[in-house]
Amino acid sequence: MGREFVELFNDWANYYDATVSGKDQEYAEVFRGYDDILKDVASKALSPVVEFGVGTGNLTAELLKKGKKVYAIEPSKTMREKAAEKLPQTVSLEDGDFLSFPVPTETIQSIVSTYAFHHLTDAEKEEAVAHYGKLLDKGGKIVFADTVFENDDAYRATIEQAEKHTFLNLANDLKTEYYTTLNVLTDIFEKHGFEVEYQRFNHFVWVMEATKQ
Repeated sequence: MGREFVELFNDWANYYDATVSGKDQEYAEVFRGYDDILKDVASKALSPVVEFGVGTGNLTAELLKKGKKVYAIEPSKTMREKAAEKLPQTVSLEDGDFLSFPVPTETIQSIVSTYAFHHLTDAEKEEAVAHYGKLLDKGGKIVFADTVFENDDAYRATIEQAEKHTFLNLANDLKTEYYTTLNVLTDIFEKHGFEVEYQRFNHFVWVMEATKQ
């Protein structure tokens, strides 16, 4: 359920914001256009919103700027503490993950996340989307930004390029986390009643906007 990566994020919390700002050369392309990605996800989201993988609260802040009510879910205690330092006290930060979380009592209009859905296996991704399909009414949205590959060849080529540039941490991440392809995601969304569109922001990251039919 992605919980196997919590310890990694507990360690990363102290320098996460430096990484996303492009200071880590290995991950510069992964986070290229980071602010634009957050703004795009926030603009497509409908309120009230459940946000998974809040991290240090950067997307949450964008959602709040746009006047949206946010139910913030984050499995890492250290990340929740960092987010709490940056966000208004009115924001409720709850322990949870994509598959196990406190469900709000009011009807949710959208579910959002950035840089986190790849912590689920493809089977878990489908389990999550099936669950969200039951929570959302017609017209409700799932809006995720994440690393996705056009196909398996593109995935393997990206690992080879990372190794060629001695970006060994990046290459290891690509090998050990659960990155998927556009076709797999499209099949999952369509199977559970969503129509999905994709917009690419850099070599790694696409914003997927899935609307409940």
